[in-house]
Formats: sequence, C-alpha cells, structure tokens
Amino acid sequence: MNPQESAAAPEAPVAEDPIKAQNAQVLALLHRLFGEATFTDVHEPYGLLTVTTTREKIHEIVAGLQQDQELKFHFLTTMCGINYPENEGKELGMIYHLHSMTKNIRLRLKIFFPIADPVVPTMTDLYNTANWMEREAYDFFGIIFTGHPNLIRILNVEDMDYHPMRREYPVEDGTREDKTDLFFGR
Repeated sequence: MNPQESAAAPEAPVAEDPIKAQNAQVLALLHRLFGEATFTDVHEPYGLLTVTTTREKIHEIVAGLQQDQELKFHFLTTMCGINYPENEGKELGMIYHLHSMTKNIRLRLKIFFPIADPVVPTMTDLYNTANWMEREAYDFFGIIFTGHPNLIRILNVEDMDYHPMRREYPVEDGTREDKTDLFFGR
C-alpha cells in the first residue's frame, strides 16, 4: 500500500470507554434524583466517579442510592474522616465509598465542614458497617455522628483529650538530637 492510499483510509471508530459511560450513567442518576446543584467538584480520578456534596444532604443521598432499584448501592465499603487544616471553614471531612455489587459500580462521595462544628448524620440506620467506621472517625478526628447508637472511642483510651489524626501537631519532634537531617535530604 502506498502512502496516498493509507492517508485516504478511514480511521477505525474509537470505542467508548465503558468506565466513563458507567460514570456518566451514575452522574445522570445523581442529578435526576437529587438535582445538579447538589453536587460540586465532580471528577474521575483513576476512573472512580467522585462528587462532593454537603453534610445536610449526605444522608438523603446515601439512602436514595441504597434504595435505588436501578444501580443498587447496597455496600458501604469505606467511610473515613479527613483533615485539611489549611481549608478554612472546611477543615474536616468525610469520604464515603459505595459499591453496587450487582452492577460492579463504585462511587465516592465527599463532604466537608468546619472543625468547630464537627457534626454529621449517622449512616448506621442504613448500613451496619457504618458503626465501626463512624466510631473510628470519632476516635481519631473528633467527628460526631448524630444518631449513632454507641459513639465511644474504639481504639484509643477513653480519657484521651485529643484526636490523634488531626493535623494539629508536627510530624516530627523538633527537639530530637539523635537524628541527623543530613541523611534525610533536608
């Protein structure tokens, strides 16, 4: 085949990415059920649809997705606290990972709120697995889950008066003299 013939040959159609199509379907469902304005910061890192919403809407959204007969998000795989002290007014947050086992679809939901008001609704009425994960977030980040049946520390001692995963303390002890920073590239 000469170069002129290969230039005239039509290109093969590019197949649509099935993950992107699936994410578009989930996002369309979210918009249809809860409204477009409910979600911000929509992106797909590594193909995982991730949306941010508010703590006022999170329980309604998770309950709606769990009860939805089309996608059936019946599994709460992960729920964890996060702390970004530099985000004024949104220092603390929660991340929820939902999974539809029947459709093999994953969804990440995020919410952010001020450290001065760390109150979030519980998900224990929807998922039994939320019990331990909420206790862990309370223990390490100080996030209070309204409606939780037994919100006490799960891994740290009860009389601990701080939450160790908050970024309130330096990572390293500045008073140490037994370590030479020369070897650590600093």
